[in-house]
Amino acid sequence: MTAGITSRADAAALVRRSLQGFATYDEITGLDEHQPLRSTLELDSIDFLTFVERLAAGSGRRIDEDDYPRLATIESCTEFLITPG
Repeated sequence: MTAGITSRADAAALVRRSLQGFATYDEITGLDEHQPLRSTLELDSIDFLTFVERLAAGSGRRIDEDDYPRLATIESCTEFLITPG
């Protein structure tokens, strides 16, 4: 696991925190872990890049453009963050 991420719950919480500002609190907390983030929250490319930067900063993990397909849902983001890079 990466620095600051000690559990699946920590990773999922970081993902939801990183989405703040793109939707309301209720929309973010109500998201199913398997819903596609970009289409569900209507994230454009700049919004998605901001989200990725927040994930990277919050986890202390480098996230490259090649990793973006692994960041499609809350579940896949969580898995990405807890998997050793």
